[in-house]
Amino acid sequence: MQSCLHRFDASVQGIELPRHFTYPFHYTPHPLCENAAARVQAYLRGRADWAEELDAGKMFGVLVVQDEEGGLGFLAAFSGILAGRNVHDYFVPPVYDLLQPDGFFREEEGKISAINHQIETLSSSDAYIQARKELEEAEAQSRMALEDARAAMAQAKAVRDSRRQSGTLSLQEAEMLSRESQHQRAEYRRLEQRWAGVIARCRQALEAFDSQLAAWKQERHRRSAALQKTLFRHFCMLNARGEEKDLCQIFSEAGRSVPPAGAGECAAPKLLQYAYEHALRPLCMAEFWWGHSPKNELRRHGYYYPACRSKCEPILKHMLQGLDVEANPLLDAARRRMEPEVVWEDDYLVLVDKPAGMLSVPGKEDGFSVWEWMRRRCPQADGPLVVHRLDMATSGLLLLAKNKQVHAAMQALFETRAVRKRYVALLDGWPPADKGFVRLPLCPDPDERPLQQVNQAYGKPSVTRYEVLGREGEYTRVALYPLTGRTHQLRVHAAHPLGLDAPIVGDTLYGRSSDRLYLHAERLEFRHPVTGQWIKVEQKAMF
Repeated sequence: MQSCLHRFDASVQGIELPRHFTYPFHYTPHPLCENAAARVQAYLRGRADWAEELDAGKMFGVLVVQDEEGGLGFLAAFSGILAGRNVHDYFVPPVYDLLQPDGFFREEEGKISAINHQIETLSSSDAYIQARKELEEAEAQSRMALEDARAAMAQAKAVRDSRRQSGTLSLQEAEMLSRESQHQRAEYRRLEQRWAGVIARCRQALEAFDSQLAAWKQERHRRSAALQKTLFRHFCMLNARGEEKDLCQIFSEAGRSVPPAGAGECAAPKLLQYAYEHALRPLCMAEFWWGHSPKNELRRHGYYYPACRSKCEPILKHMLQGLDVEANPLLDAARRRMEPEVVWEDDYLVLVDKPAGMLSVPGKEDGFSVWEWMRRRCPQADGPLVVHRLDMATSGLLLLAKNKQVHAAMQALFETRAVRKRYVALLDGWPPADKGFVRLPLCPDPDERPLQQVNQAYGKPSVTRYEVLGREGEYTRVALYPLTGRTHQLRVHAAHPLGLDAPIVGDTLYGRSSDRLYLHAERLEFRHPVTGQWIKVEQKAMF
């Protein structure tokens, strides 16, 4: 334990201990975690032998703990594997070391690798390639031969029809033409049968290979599924009450039949497991990214990030039981009795200034929303009410309709980009140019909703025009004009290296936390769907 538990030095004296344990999915790092993270980062800088792998990027975590005598220290962990190993002296060990040489995982993985080798060898063999080529050539030749035969039959039929229409045919000649037609159809059927036989023989030869490949692939799938299930049962996760559940139980209770690959190997579960096993009391935790960003994700070197939800949320829900965990600050903000300010209104529409932290529409959790506020303010209003949405953390102008006909008309204007929108944001950094456009293909991250990712294959086009309004030390104030309306578009366009490469201040998803998200919907302009007037409303940001 001595090599994993790192004691704080005198620099932490005077720092107050946290009152509650960190809510892992939305937090501001405690000063003790920042001190611990700085120590870990200094250690990583000294590992020249890991430089290449660390440069590629990896998530690390720290857990501040208290021993039975009240002494303070911290634990460190990395997600996944580092330098080809699960175990390193400075960091806590994995919950289960799947790389142990004599373990079942390595043995079964070897068998699966052998099957992969068989599949690859047969798939690339000359005999298999030749069988596939012969089938493709036979199918191509068959198509050409039958097309030529059909063309010849059509030409002969045209000649026969012309002769019949001449009116000079004798009965004997007419019968001869009929026999010729019957003969050609019979010849075509025989041609079809010959080629069908050739193709069947080629297909049979190929299917002998394909059936073997299918059998190996089925065996690989069976072994992989069994291996994963056995592996997940070896991850027996503790909580603060001393209760233990394996990953299969945990994810089953969360309504997921199979845990995702890599579950239990992230930093947060490793840290808590080690603390529980060694009678250390968890006080607070934080995770940070070290190195370059992954291809399809947004991670910035040295920034803190919440625990992942796809793999860790069910696990941490179990492991945190028995700890006094702080409330989800997002829900805490949503439950506060916020009210939007009416900025402009007529008989058909209402424009409000939504405060940061208020939901636009009701969410999965309890929280007062603009929709509910509007429903109470205008009980006679019908229809969906909210014309467009702002993220809960974004403040600014939000448009509501008092009846469903006006709502539909306004949504059509948004969909056809007939509504002009201007946002103001404060960026953590300096954009590469004073004005320009950001064009990136965006799609949801399938493993980490609601996060969005830049994906050339599956992303939908998104465009934002921007202009720098001023630079304030390390920050930049910008105006953002979204020309499309993708989820998190402005936040991703600001943070991504191919965009402005400067996250919005307070963006806990793509940047780092602050007292709020410094993004404000400042202006809306549109043609009124009923009166035909041009409406322009502006509400300056309060930052």
